[in-house]
Amino acid sequence: MSKHEEYQYLSILEKLLKEGAKSGDRTGTGTYKLWGQSMDFSLDKNILPVITTKKLAIRLVIEELLWFLKGSTDVKRLQEKNVKIWNGNGSKQECEKFGREEADLGPIYGHQWRNFNATKREVPLKEDYWSKENKRWVNRSYKDNGVDQIKYVLDQIQNNPNSRRILFSGWHAQEAHLVNPPPCHTLYQFQVCEGKLNSLLLQRSGDFFLGVAFNLTSLSLLTHLLAHLTGLKAGRVVHTIGDCHLYSDHVEQAKIQISREPLPFPTIKINKDLEGKGFEALEHLDLKDFEILDYKSHPPIKAKMSV
Repeated sequence: MSKHEEYQYLSILEKLLKEGAKSGDRTGTGTYKLWGQSMDFSLDKNILPVITTKKLAIRLVIEELLWFLKGSTDVKRLQEKNVKIWNGNGSKQECEKFGREEADLGPIYGHQWRNFNATKREVPLKEDYWSKENKRWVNRSYKDNGVDQIKYVLDQIQNNPNSRRILFSGWHAQEAHLVNPPPCHTLYQFQVCEGKLNSLLLQRSGDFFLGVAFNLTSLSLLTHLLAHLTGLKAGRVVHTIGDCHLYSDHVEQAKIQISREPLPFPTIKINKDLEGKGFEALEHLDLKDFEILDYKSHPPIKAKMSV
């Protein structure tokens, strides 16, 4: 019997506790860190890798991913869905540091994924707006003339599946300093092989206890979704973290988590009507299009997020 794949996560968590180098960080909290940690998970038979040794709020992962995919950078759209994970970044105090209005997160993931390298406006609009032509939200400080990386990826998967250039980036060297924090999950790459879609995420920085579990499920959801929209099956996900760290105020929580035994991963079911629909399905995606089956977990473990 093969070992549960969640042990990859637990092994890195234990390694951080035992071998992590003590280090300062921008938040002032302090961390224990390792360099270049990687995990590899199967998505076969609709498996969705979701950490089971503590409860993960999968609904929040789905809502955030859809927010990114539609190009939104306004935290109010998440708040309307009772998703509060970006509230700290979208506070008046944080936004004022960049000369922006409250809730305007600037050129974060949604902007980079759907409107990369867009021209900046001399005078920002009063609010973000929906582009009917390009079917995406556009940040108020930018024109609607950037590269749609998600559209490109979907097109390549469908029409050029042997390409080794099916990728998109959340990192823009001239804009990374305009958001807090600069994009952590920076490069996504995809491979089509034997009717399956594989993916790889290079994450420059990972809050391993709080953030990485969330990022892993988001990566897996994205891979399942892109496979579904292009008529493929999902294959494997590889998740690599550059600066892999455990915050010093998460140590006791990490000890609790590594003492627990993993449970079977859940599976995912995506709306059959969206299968093979490609880019045209993006603007209509909704939480109700996803069904997570048989997710069982240990109780949640609370921890403070360092901003």
